[in-house]
Amino acid sequence: MTYVEAHGARIPALGLGTWQLNGDVATRMVGHALGIGYRHIDTAQMYGNEAEVGAAIESSPVPRGEIWLTTKIWPDNFRAGALQRAAEKSVRRLRTEPDLLLLHWPNPSVPLEETMGALNEVKRRGLARHIGISNFTVALIRDARATSAEPLVADQVEYHPFLDQQAVLEEVRASGMALIAYSPLARGQVFRDPTIARIAERHGRNPGQVALRWLVQQDSVAAIPRSSREANAKANFEIFDFELSAAEMAEISALAHPDGRQVNVAGFAPRWD
Repeated sequence: MTYVEAHGARIPALGLGTWQLNGDVATRMVGHALGIGYRHIDTAQMYGNEAEVGAAIESSPVPRGEIWLTTKIWPDNFRAGALQRAAEKSVRRLRTEPDLLLLHWPNPSVPLEETMGALNEVKRRGLARHIGISNFTVALIRDARATSAEPLVADQVEYHPFLDQQAVLEEVRASGMALIAYSPLARGQVFRDPTIARIAERHGRNPGQVALRWLVQQDSVAAIPRSSREANAKANFEIFDFELSAAEMAEISALAHPDGRQVNVAGFAPRWD
């Protein structure tokens, strides 16, 4: 395992995403992931599985201090007071304080200064070890940092070979933050790309492993692929014993195109960079 360091946080570069993992599936997959070496688990209030994720972490033989746990607050709780109450509910459901608490999407209907003030208070009260943002553009990252007295550790955004996130990546690096890549396999599209397939064959890997390696081999980048199958979670984790060449990294980066974005939620998505 490698780590991304940002403002005192040490984030495992590969984690398990739990979007769409519900009930026993969420509990089973989190327990399995921790058992094979994962130390980074990502959830959110909107996923409806914080209780199951928390139960799996609590019952795991892996010490809590070795696990990086992220959750996210939905935008309808961004008002002062509501945000703090939402954070308290997450702690109760997770049975532990998260290592990282994120704002899930920007919410232009609530002043960012109010939201960041409430998020800062959550950290000061010990309801989260670190705080950050998700789906924030370069301009929004700058606004969030300017209105936060506490350091922001990460911006969690969609990132994979078909989506150019260079502007956001440069901004988080300049700010000492991490970029945490969700949908890192582009909802399976990486498995159908001939360039990635050719590179994967060269290394004796599958295309998903190559796409994940491309991500974690970049400075300041972590990735959180989701899987509901034990075999896939295991394969996703087996990316730390090979390396892509500079030429291969460039080939994969060149796959980005204007229509590469997979997640563009109406009513929440900002004007993307």
